[in-house]
Amino acid sequence: MYKLSKYKCIGFFGICLAIASCKVPAVMQATENKTVPGSFNGNSQDTTNTAALQWRSFFTDPNLVNLIDTALKNNQELLITLQDISIAKNDIRVRQGQLLPTVGARLGLGVEKVGRYTSQGAGDASTDIAPGVEVPDPLTDITAAVTANWEIDVWKKLHNAKRAAVARYLSTIEGKNFVLTNLIAELASSYYELRGYDSQLEIVKQNIALQKNALEIVKVQKLASRVTELAVQKFQAEVLKSQSLEFDIMQKIKETENKINFLCGRYPQEITRDKVNILGLTPTAVSAGIPSQLLANRPDVKQAELDLVAAKLDVKVARAEFYPSFSISAALGFQAFKPSYLVKLPGSLLYSLAGDIAGPLINRNAIKAEFYSANARQLQAIFNYERTILNAYMEVSTQLSNIENLGKSFNLKAKQVDALTKSIDISNDLFKSARADYLEVLMTQRDALESKLELIDTKTEQLNATVNVYKSLGGGWK
Repeated sequence: MYKLSKYKCIGFFGICLAIASCKVPAVMQATENKTVPGSFNGNSQDTTNTAALQWRSFFTDPNLVNLIDTALKNNQELLITLQDISIAKNDIRVRQGQLLPTVGARLGLGVEKVGRYTSQGAGDASTDIAPGVEVPDPLTDITAAVTANWEIDVWKKLHNAKRAAVARYLSTIEGKNFVLTNLIAELASSYYELRGYDSQLEIVKQNIALQKNALEIVKVQKLASRVTELAVQKFQAEVLKSQSLEFDIMQKIKETENKINFLCGRYPQEITRDKVNILGLTPTAVSAGIPSQLLANRPDVKQAELDLVAAKLDVKVARAEFYPSFSISAALGFQAFKPSYLVKLPGSLLYSLAGDIAGPLINRNAIKAEFYSANARQLQAIFNYERTILNAYMEVSTQLSNIENLGKSFNLKAKQVDALTKSIDISNDLFKSARADYLEVLMTQRDALESKLELIDTKTEQLNATVNVYKSLGGGWK
């Protein structure tokens, strides 16, 4: 009768434990929005997408290709990201191990001396183990056993934790691809900037030669009393200004070379490149495709999506903490007070088997807090995913508009350069015939130089805009 009552109490306690554990607080819910516009800037629905091109096909300059190859081998940020992948992969192994029983070996040696006039001491003294077997005093204890523990994953808590780890592992791979895309784009942009500075430096040197020639003419005309010393000093100042600009450009060249070397993971050295005028380069034609392709091509979008998957699984893991957990523990081995008795069976045999059910009853604030935090992180992941998609669309839209407007601007500036270049010869002829003053010559040379430098800047921006569109579409990592 007593045993029956005890079992009823245990059963009632287990039911209370299960009911109390299964009460899960309500949480906010949100769903991600994958809807994107049907086209970029009202363009057509052509699905041809430049992002499908491998970077070796998109970039045709062999010097740039060699730089990218070097950066992919040596860039420290990329190497750090590869270690993140390794860490995430090891986390999967940890979660996988939690699904399996934990088996361990235990070897113990101890000694115990209890008081003779105690219940244990009196019992040990009056106990006969076997004829001729003496119990040592103090009593030693030698144990050699194999133990095992296994948590039964009834609520899929451990399985969901493993799935979350897999999602984060895949997320780190997409993170590596995103780093790869940015690295290639940044290297290409820096390379085009370097070539632009080379062209500007060449133009400045040519302009200095023209200004020096004009200065000599002004000096001769001063000797003939056709101009004053003021004209000579004005022309001299213009030469000095251009010479100062030359050194400014040389410093920009050095800074850009160092930036490229840093991206390549190497110490400063000269960057091998073709130093012909950058105006002869034609930007690569790009096809934007349709916005929905960003979901598959952009590594940062896929990374945000995988982070969202992991966050949802974390919520399930946190919810499972409210439920009772079931575990089984077992042990098998030998135990005796003398080494020679360890192999005497069955007297030295040790075994145990137990099942446990445990769950929170009161003071569950820590579990609730973790559950609410997991849900908040899930909402963060949803908003981050939506923001990433929005940012991707905006980047492509902006760069497509930039390419179009830069093309129009380049054509107009090219005409401006032609007009100002012709005006230099005209102003010089007029100045020689005393039909124009020296200020008109100076202003014409200055305007022509500025327009040529601006034209090169526009060409560099055109090339970089093409690179940015390629990156924004998700190209470069394949």
